[in-house]
Amino acid sequence: MNRYLQIAGLRQEVDELIRQRAEQLEHNGLKAVDALHVACAEAVNSDYFITCDKRLINRYSGSTLKVVNPVDFVLEMSNDDPSQE
Repeated sequence: MNRYLQIAGLRQEVDELIRQRAEQLEHNGLKAVDALHVACAEAVNSDYFITCDKRLINRYSGSTLKVVNPVDFVLEMSNDDPSQE
């Protein structure tokens, strides 16, 4: 994990707005740690949140972020790549 943190281009500190959003997400059925991760991704305006957790994918309710599994992400990126045509 330390290696990934070293190469991370962006870090988001948890503030009160993120905590509040995480609580909303948790009330919508996300696990607490998942809700916090997603709230942080929303706060930095991420386009995607990539996970293998089907429960998280199915329960996320938000419009600012696409929550997808890695395979769907790769397929979507491949379809958007004009060099692949």
